[in-house]
Amino acid sequence: MAIVKPFKAIRPAKEYASQIAALPYDVYNREESIGVVSANPLSFLAIDRAETAFDMSVDIYADCVYDKARELMESRIADGYFIQDEVPYFYIYRLTMDGRSQTGLVGLASIDDYQNQVIKKHENTRADKELDRIRHVDTCNAQSGPIFLAYRAKEEIREVVNRVMKDAPLYDFVSEDGIGHQVWIISDPADIVQVSAGFSGMKEIYIADGHHRCASAAKVGLKRREANPNFDGTEEFNYFLSVFFPDEELMIMDYNRVVDNLGGMDEEGFLKKMSEIFVVTPLGEKATKPVFKGQITMYLGKQWYLLEVPEHYYTGDPVRDLDVSILQEHVLTPVLHIADPKTDKHIDFVGGIRGLKELERRVHTDMKVAFAMYPTDIQELFSVADAGLLMPPKSTWFEPKLRSGLFIHSLKDEK
Repeated sequence: MAIVKPFKAIRPAKEYASQIAALPYDVYNREESIGVVSANPLSFLAIDRAETAFDMSVDIYADCVYDKARELMESRIADGYFIQDEVPYFYIYRLTMDGRSQTGLVGLASIDDYQNQVIKKHENTRADKELDRIRHVDTCNAQSGPIFLAYRAKEEIREVVNRVMKDAPLYDFVSEDGIGHQVWIISDPADIVQVSAGFSGMKEIYIADGHHRCASAAKVGLKRREANPNFDGTEEFNYFLSVFFPDEELMIMDYNRVVDNLGGMDEEGFLKKMSEIFVVTPLGEKATKPVFKGQITMYLGKQWYLLEVPEHYYTGDPVRDLDVSILQEHVLTPVLHIADPKTDKHIDFVGGIRGLKELERRVHTDMKVAFAMYPTDIQELFSVADAGLLMPPKSTWFEPKLRSGLFIHSLKDEK
């Protein structure tokens, strides 16, 4: 059963919250990070990507970079940009994009639940990407990038969240990208008990986004257990910062594919080949998204086409039946010779937030064909994870992104 705990958040003083809150560290390259921090020195990105404090000759993984992150975090806490709550609370974090809101609960998840697969993954992780965040968490002695977790909605949790949100929020601001951010504190002891009990009855929680951060947090905890063989399980390093969203709140956006060749065919030959694989309907020049599972829209030349998946392609396997898997199995591998989309240089991936015009632009510049996918459903994600399987790369795109710096979980114990 799941263990979800309240904690004493280190969080921005109210007047600094909007300046401190930052998009996740991995959505920026080095040059972009420098630009963000230069424009807003209080951005938490200065701590998440502390190489921004050095010139380009310094390796982003140098020891001094992680030491700088710790120094910045400690100095900003000391200078009053952050405060720490005196008792453990749960927090409500609501994000609003384009008039649609999703509301999560901020608390701590257990590394034992991650190890025992109560917290389930649907993607593999890369050791090199894990190592960076392991060093960042270990050096700063804190977790600042929350893991995006999902669960099947429960009424007892929903009741507390909805009631607390009737009060005025602690934070309420709109970030530069137009996303609204609101935070409330769940402080009543009875409510905290009710929320914890609601999670304790769950047999599974799912990683929606943040697989590398989750793996890194767990490995820091396991490393500290080895260094402290007399640990009793209550230490802060046994838990990691998370935001838990009920499935009914979540929307997954499409994650689209663009390819720079047509497998040696011209456009006419490629279109004929697609007609052998799918039911193909011309759509004209108007950019069109698929509207149902089993539909893909393709941009080729200056025309859009609807590709409909034949019923006999479905096998009952939760991975093979994903639209992204069907495209991979029937087109990308046999026709375009892309066996491993993680490493093949001929394919690129475009998040749905970029829109269909970005697919058209890519086809008119450096690519030959684009495939717009119907978004993977959250229940499909649950089914894959429940089966102990993994999704193909770039199967899900979650928006809006959780901000770093609004909640920090200190790994320092008070014992």
